[in-house]
Amino acid sequence: MQGMDMREMRAFHIAATTRLEAGAGGWSVPSQSGDGTYTVAPIADDEWACTCLDHETRLVRCKHILAVVITIRRERGIDPTRYTDVVRVTYSQDWSAYNAAQCDEKRMFFQLLADMCASIPQPERPRGPGRPRLPLADMVYSIVARSYVGVSSRRFVTDMRDAADRGDIDHPGSFQSLLRYTKDPALTPVLAALVGLSALPLRTLETRFAVDSSGFGTTNTRTWFSTKHGREMRVRDWRKAHAMIGVDTHIVTAVEVTPSNVNDSPMLPRLAHQTAASFTIAEVSADKAYLSHDNVDVIDRLGATPYIPFKSNSVAPIDAPDGSPWARMWHLYSYRQDEFLAAYHQRSNVETVFSMVKAKFGDGLRSRTETGQDNEVYAKFIAHNLCVLIQSFYELGIDAEFTRA
Repeated sequence: MQGMDMREMRAFHIAATTRLEAGAGGWSVPSQSGDGTYTVAPIADDEWACTCLDHETRLVRCKHILAVVITIRRERGIDPTRYTDVVRVTYSQDWSAYNAAQCDEKRMFFQLLADMCASIPQPERPRGPGRPRLPLADMVYSIVARSYVGVSSRRFVTDMRDAADRGDIDHPGSFQSLLRYTKDPALTPVLAALVGLSALPLRTLETRFAVDSSGFGTTNTRTWFSTKHGREMRVRDWRKAHAMIGVDTHIVTAVEVTPSNVNDSPMLPRLAHQTAASFTIAEVSADKAYLSHDNVDVIDRLGATPYIPFKSNSVAPIDAPDGSPWARMWHLYSYRQDEFLAAYHQRSNVETVFSMVKAKFGDGLRSRTETGQDNEVYAKFIAHNLCVLIQSFYELGIDAEFTRA
């Protein structure tokens, strides 16, 4: 399955995890975002139509059509990976820079993390009985480094001692201290701010951004009584990470972690304003879940162009002034569709970032408390940003300067 593009990979995921069946009107394929289903129907020999936006606007084989084709070939005993009607997309790679960055990543990661954490001030502790608090910078360093290393808190004690020997931290602490600080709510705004700080070295390169959300599983479960099934149901709980990323380097500029039932659309203004504090925003792409007048206006006020596709029930902005951001986006979407779609499909980069984070640092959270889980998610994105910086140093010659202009 090497050489597949992202559309094919998602198609295989749909075919592998979903039971697809043909009905009277065609094949019903569920949306991966959980927002309804799409209908895939044959229109000619080896030609298909789908009701999704990707197929209707681009007239190409979308992931839903590919999933149906894969399912049919699999049921007929044909190798589903050997269909020849899909154009394979290959991407160039500077392997020399990539190899050098990978070989030196671990050393540079700890060095960059120590440099960034050095800017964290130590809060004053009221006088009183008890041991003095460990340096906040040391604990933040340890929490992020543990996400990078990916071991338990007890096994990570050795890494904290090694960090103290290198001079990265002053006090290694114990695994109990690491667990206690991980679930400390005072660290949440610190870690959230470090996501933006770790992206600063690339602020001169990124002007195009994309936004989306993704879930990270926890060890907690939720139960409820299902009237349909007549029994108690249990499902694994998860936390949702809302992120804005730069589409050229895959750097994460802002993250907000929320419960799983928080809607995506209201989170866009916060992510956009956090990004605009350090970056010049020229474009913002997002899927239909973020379509609202408020979001379009926010992006426009930041001096950027929004690329958010309209829904099937959207109507022409007859009552909106011709010069309004909503009307401008409607005309761009309707009459300059190639330009609109070329910018909109940069949104897939945010899904690439989520895949990178989960593949490298895991999609599960160890903490039992919600605060600890949120802090773990922020730590994963900080670790991702530092890895992106290291790759950019070798490929683009960027220096690490964690200071705002």
